Amino acid sequence: MARGDGPGDLTIRAVPAMHGPVDGVRDADGHVNCEVTGFVLAADGIPTMYVSGDNASVGVVAEVGRRVGPIEVAVLFVGAARVPTKERGRPLTLTGERAAAAAAVLGSSEVVPAHCDGWAHFSEGLERVVEAFDEAGLSDVLWTADPGS
Repeated sequence: MARGDGPGDLTIRAVPAMHGPVDGVRDADGHVNCEVTGFVLAADGIPTMYVSGDNASVGVVAEVGRRVGPIEVAVLFVGAARVPTKERGRPLTLTGERAAAAAAVLGSSEVVPAHCDGWAHFSEGLERVVEAFDEAGLSDVLWTADPGS
């Protein structure tokens, strides 16, 4: 995809995501809950960015990091989405603790939590993510903003 405002091309790569627990019920195509996708965006002169999509697996994040190489910015879908009738109510997206673990695995210099408010099925808010990053000693990489800013 050509960028109109800078040098070179922007590469967008679809990468795996897992919308539920690793041991979750899989459909005929092997997806937990449903098919979801993450993305990696890369171009000369800009930081490589990972967008996790509706992923709950730190192992999937680690695999993306191994496949792609250094990821400077990670946008992680957090909020610990839960639906009582799916996967016994276990998280379908990253919890705060798992997001901190994913950030540690990636070694990203900036992590932006996203997708954690506005829906009733989110069981954790941004406060829990901030707390989890603090507990993991990773507060310095976490970048938060008010919705819409």
